Amino acid sequence: MTGSSDNVRRRRGRARPSPLPIRDGVDATRVVLRSGPEFTVGEALLGSPSLAGLTADDLHRRAAAGEIVDAGGRPVDLDSASQMNISLYLYRDLPDEVEIPFDVPVLYRDENIVVVDKPHFLATMPRGRHVTQSALVRLRRELGTDTISPAHRLDRLTAGVLLFTLRPGVRSAYQELFAARTARKEYRALAPVDETLTETVTVRDRIEKTAGDLRARVVDGPVNAISDITLIDQTDRGGVYRLNPHTGRTHQLRLHMASVGVPIVDDPLYPDVRPELAEKPDHGDFSAPLRLVAHALEFTDPLTGEERRFVSRRSVLG
Repeated sequence: MTGSSDNVRRRRGRARPSPLPIRDGVDATRVVLRSGPEFTVGEALLGSPSLAGLTADDLHRRAAAGEIVDAGGRPVDLDSASQMNISLYLYRDLPDEVEIPFDVPVLYRDENIVVVDKPHFLATMPRGRHVTQSALVRLRRELGTDTISPAHRLDRLTAGVLLFTLRPGVRSAYQELFAARTARKEYRALAPVDETLTETVTVRDRIEKTAGDLRARVVDGPVNAISDITLIDQTDRGGVYRLNPHTGRTHQLRLHMASVGVPIVDDPLYPDVRPELAEKPDHGDFSAPLRLVAHALEFTDPLTGEERRFVSRRSVLG
């Protein structure tokens, strides 16, 4: 759904643990070599897209410091022959990032979990050019722990309630809430008023998103995306909608709102791509956030059996 993805557990479950420790809240980078023995390890690393910008001198300095290692933590000889599909780990230079000038308030914390009220524009976890400006790295630094991990994900442009686990031993239990769809979510959105939507409308369709395409699309096929949309208030700035997703496709809520004729205010992708809006935060302009908030999260605590409900303090009205 927009702002939400419940496949964190599956992706992270496949990831190999890094032999290098987290440094200042940031994980070492894993690089899978795609070149054979006709190339050296150094040449193979320089050809990796994830290390664009690194020079041979940069790599040799890291290697001399013992900061390029294999999956077993053994230092790597850059002049040795490369091997296809082996994993190496190193610390890469962090990208230049525009600072997101908003705090990440903690709504709740105990020994197992921490629940935060994520601001707009802040990524849940490092990806691409958003590394230190992510909730995960911020929380690692602010809480002084490297064992924190997201139980689910909100898109960078979406604000609201976001759950992290604090101990590896409890991680899978909380991530399973989202993988099994037993966690109940409620969103709020600001969009044009359509009084016919005071009666809940359920949108059912099939959404797919392909790599390299900014937008998700509705396609033919079995239903995989279901959302309830209800107009609950009218203001001089538009209608406030309650959104209840029953599935978790990428951009689901944003696409479903646009499909019923009430696109979310300041959405840079739906119904049309608006590059000028999408580029604002890259220039330090945070004046037009996507008016979508993960308003509430409810679940039965998998460890204690307690009923939990967390509510965002953020408003779609700003």
